Parts: sequence; C-alpha cells; structure tokens
Amino acid sequence: MSGCVFCRIVTGDAPAWRVAESSAGVAFLDTRPVFRGHVLVSPRPHLVTLTDLPPTTLPDYFALVQRVAAAVETGLDAGGSFVAINNRVSQSVPHLHTHVVPRTKGDGLRGFFWPRTRYADAAEAQRYADRIAAALPPTA
Repeated sequence: MSGCVFCRIVTGDAPAWRVAESSAGVAFLDTRPVFRGHVLVSPRPHLVTLTDLPPTTLPDYFALVQRVAAAVETGLDAGGSFVAINNRVSQSVPHLHTHVVPRTKGDGLRGFFWPRTRYADAAEAQRYADRIAAALPPTA
C-alpha cells in the first residue's frame, strides 16, 4: 500500500532506524518513543490488525517479536519490556505493529498514560538501534 508509511519502511522506501528483520517482518525504532529504545515490529505485508495476520505466519512473526524483546532488554540493560499491540483504537498507523518498550523499575510508566519523548538527534537514535541490533539472539 503506497500511502502507508510502514509499508514504505518495510520496502526501504522510507527511512527508519532498523534493528532487525526477517522474512516475517521488520523491526525499527519508534520516532516518538515512550522510552528511548522503543521498537515497533511490523509484518511485511500490509495488514491492519492482529486478526488479519494469517495463522501460518504467527510463529515467524512472534519469533521476531520475541528476539527483539530479548535484544531490547539485553542491549539496553533494561529490567524488562512491555510488549503490546493496538488494534484500530490508539493505532496511529493503520498497519499492524507490535510495540516493544524497554522498562526499568521506577520508570514512571503507569497504565496506558505514556509520556512520549524524542531522540536528541539521528545519531542518538542510531546508537539505540545499533545496541538493540547487536543484542539480537540468533535465529533458529
């Protein structure tokens, strides 16, 4: 879908700080992260909601999400991660994507009232993307 920014990121036609990719999808930094290192994992085909994802692709897609969650925690020395999907409501881009947000004890995240931040510059964003990419577990 040519008007979809995530489709353009997946094809490489729009810039993004990529941290991982597989045949199932692409993982890249959110440009308005809840916390620095917040990653979005998006399937390659244009799908709007989780229920649109064919069951046969679930294992490969969520294997990528799982690898990214491990990399966020390891690469950023996070205490854990928050993994979530919005379906339509609160879905700022109508293309299925899974949020992987680094968490630390006392980080202030309460419920779904998420403060949003920005990276200081492209170099800072690239450093976060590189740290996460370097910590990706190997594929099976």
